[in-house]
Amino acid sequence: MGLRIIVTVKQVPDTHNVSGDAMKEDGTVNRAVLPTIFNPEDLNALEEALQIKETVGGTVTCISMGPPNAVEVLKECLYRGADDVILVSDRRFAGADTLATSYALKCAIEKVGDYDLILCGRQAIDGDTAQVGPQIAEKLGLNQLTCVSAVTAIDNESITVRRSVEDGYEVVRSRFPVLLTITGNANEPRSANAKKVMTYKNIGKELASTSYDESYLSTDSSPVLTYIKEWNVEAIGADPQQCGLSGSPTKVKKIQSVVLAARESRQVANSDAGISSLIHELIEENIIG
Repeated sequence: MGLRIIVTVKQVPDTHNVSGDAMKEDGTVNRAVLPTIFNPEDLNALEEALQIKETVGGTVTCISMGPPNAVEVLKECLYRGADDVILVSDRRFAGADTLATSYALKCAIEKVGDYDLILCGRQAIDGDTAQVGPQIAEKLGLNQLTCVSAVTAIDNESITVRRSVEDGYEVVRSRFPVLLTITGNANEPRSANAKKVMTYKNIGKELASTSYDESYLSTDSSPVLTYIKEWNVEAIGADPQQCGLSGSPTKVKKIQSVVLAARESRQVANSDAGISSLIHELIEENIIG
């Protein structure tokens, strides 16, 4: 039978192309002005899930919470080999912080049912909190292995991993079920499978064309998707008061645009002595340690 694996994935703004309009006055991300990508470490989590499936067998189910065009990351999951994908989308999820996001994903995972392994990217590049994975584990009452850089052994009962810590790494083992957060150096995500792209490329076109802003909040329904399950608040049995803004205690107090500009420049001699002098100066100024 193999393992029942769930992977949480997220569509995020491309932070390499951030402009001055990236944030709104209320402290939320102005997603309408930013291109979107598959969160990088979620791709590593997906790749790890697929490798585990290839090793011991099983199924991979991917879940994404977001607006309708988050269907794009779920299609990418299908292209790479996921067996099942689920879009958790509802106007009442909008504005969620990590607490509300982890609650909604926990409800969706419980609706999926039995599972052995949950994989999440270590963190999302739009928030860099690394909180959602551990919060999901806490809400589900699961063991959690964070900052996993390699899976060293796995069978149908347990998993052994190497996890990065401040001064090196440690090797730990856990029985199932367990939640892992995967780092960006754990693996090299595979490319999409051409045959799967041809099979799935046209699904969810109506949703994929929706702008990544919050215009979907005013819609009452969305098209029925082929291959992609779409769940709202009621479908996952969530309490609306714990979702979206109403379930988010995190508030942005102040937004400041920081522009770094050089005040002076200097030349360093192209020699071992010049480079050594520069390094010692940077250490003395506590710029590097």
